[in-house]
Amino acid sequence: MTGLGRAGILTTPHGDIQTPAFVTVGTKATVKSLTPEQVGDLGAQVVLANTYHLYLEPGDDIVHEAGGFGKFMNWHGPTMTDSGGFQVFSLGAAFGSKVGKLSKVTQGEVILPDEVDAGDQAGKLAKIDEDGVTFKSYKDGSEHRFTPERSMEIQHNLGADMIFAFDECTSPAAPYAYQREAMERTHRWAQRSLDAHKANKEAAGKQGLLGVVQGGRHRDLREESARILGAMDFDGYGIGGSFDKDDMDAAVGWVCAILPEDKPRHLLGIGEPIDLFGAVENGCDLFDCVAPTRTARNGTLHTRDGKINILNAKFVRDFTPIDSECDCSTCKNYTRAYLAHLFRSNEMLAATLASIHNLRFLIALVEKMRTAILDDTFEEFKTSFLAQYYKKNKKAGDF
Repeated sequence: MTGLGRAGILTTPHGDIQTPAFVTVGTKATVKSLTPEQVGDLGAQVVLANTYHLYLEPGDDIVHEAGGFGKFMNWHGPTMTDSGGFQVFSLGAAFGSKVGKLSKVTQGEVILPDEVDAGDQAGKLAKIDEDGVTFKSYKDGSEHRFTPERSMEIQHNLGADMIFAFDECTSPAAPYAYQREAMERTHRWAQRSLDAHKANKEAAGKQGLLGVVQGGRHRDLREESARILGAMDFDGYGIGGSFDKDDMDAAVGWVCAILPEDKPRHLLGIGEPIDLFGAVENGCDLFDCVAPTRTARNGTLHTRDGKINILNAKFVRDFTPIDSECDCSTCKNYTRAYLAHLFRSNEMLAATLASIHNLRFLIALVEKMRTAILDDTFEEFKTSFLAQYYKKNKKAGDF
């Protein structure tokens, strides 16, 4: 295909990952409402857990005693943990502002989506300094401290195959001067993370460390960050921080054009179909997002014709599958009417069946992207899918 898109195989201690691949998020060593066996049946190849949450509960020492978070949750495939850096953002700059990783900038006004986990909103709880971050637990208000070295220690205990250097994620609304300050601090933290990781020879021998590129929506900063981190001895790279949504594809392309070609690239926190296409064609191999399961629990479901809200009255007597072309067990066995009933009745099964569908929809979508890359039909597939998914002639009230 043209551009930076690629298909490959990423080898980890717990198996190979066929890339590009959608990474399933299991924040607290669980994919909400699903068993690990169900997650595997969906075709998920890798699960990502959250360092901050597992540190607070049950504690990284307990997870370590259990043999790492994969064994703890009975997931036998590849695993990842983030660094806790995003919680620095959501507990600090993002708290109370409903700011997310993506923003829409219109004539100087920043429109901020509600993407910060409600569980992280317990006050402006994080304070950043050169050495690290001091924060209060959203659970009980107790004070804690993360540094690059501490993040590495915790992630070593959690035992994932791939881990991330500690970084500072900035707000899309932050001024250029602060974006540069945070980026340069992230680079210093990256080197400290790398040094701490290599000092633990046992962990370094089985866990790959990914540096995280920052720089906001500014090309000069993104390219500088990619050059500096690309010169460090990381096993792969994350692309983090905040973007103007309209410029995200270009920003990812700027970075991937510079990063080493022989190392994996993970775009953090992206799960909208149009953004997945943009990430793949601009050189990303992996991407994770809580959105498919979070929106599923609220009754929002993916179909090839776009999203539907199953609570809409018209679905009460709709005895067709969510998507007749989807091969998930929900679509094979249940109707829109049944899911509408479950959601309206506040039944727990609603979240399970909806999450199975949304996760399979995105996992399968990325599988099809991989096939299209190998068949050299990516552009045709992208054009066809997006035209149907985002078609402009939807009737009012469909969503």
